[in-house]
Amino acid sequence: MLFLKKYGFYFLLLGVLSDFLTPYILGLFYPEMNQMTMVMSVFGDVASPVRGAFLVWSVISGVLFVLALPAIYETFRATSRILASLLALAIGLYGVGDCIFTGLFSIDTEQSNWTISTWVHNIGSGLGYAGFLIFPLFLVILYRKQGKARQSNIYLLLFIISLLSAGVYGLARIPAINELPILNKIGFCQRISFFLNYLPIVGFATSQIKGRKVEK
Repeated sequence: MLFLKKYGFYFLLLGVLSDFLTPYILGLFYPEMNQMTMVMSVFGDVASPVRGAFLVWSVISGVLFVLALPAIYETFRATSRILASLLALAIGLYGVGDCIFTGLFSIDTEQSNWTISTWVHNIGSGLGYAGFLIFPLFLVILYRKQGKARQSNIYLLLFIISLLSAGVYGLARIPAINELPILNKIGFCQRISFFLNYLPIVGFATSQIKGRKVEK
């Protein structure tokens, strides 16, 4: 546990890097994959030529996020145990729900009915994305409690930007309006939304790593 508290933020950065690169590297081996119009979970579809690699890679990314939880909690434990737990839970939900569950419960887009695997995948993905989205909100509250207005305001701005991009991605999933420009590129909307959600995580992890080096 001491090891994870010390190096957890390196695992967090590795988790982000791994998760971010997944669609672009695997896309090189999936010629039919349109990054602009297809969501990333299609890589795990039963018809995908890179399904096996995607499932394993997703689990590895999720494990990296989970390994960062002790360090995240420890950072704010003295400020608020409850909020520190919620902050760690937000990343834990993403690591388990949107990464590990994606790897263990793949989907079949050709099936008209949802299977148990599809239910677990979609519910886990939804909960994971929710945790992913609200992570900076807990940072806003925690830094406010610490009296660090600058950091709090930065993460508030990032949270608002993430919400807006998530809203666009959500609209792109609605059949009645997803034929409109930009919204008809659901893959693009998803990737932009995810990229903007990575920013507060990367910023937080980087600042913690730098801060600990200065302390030494």
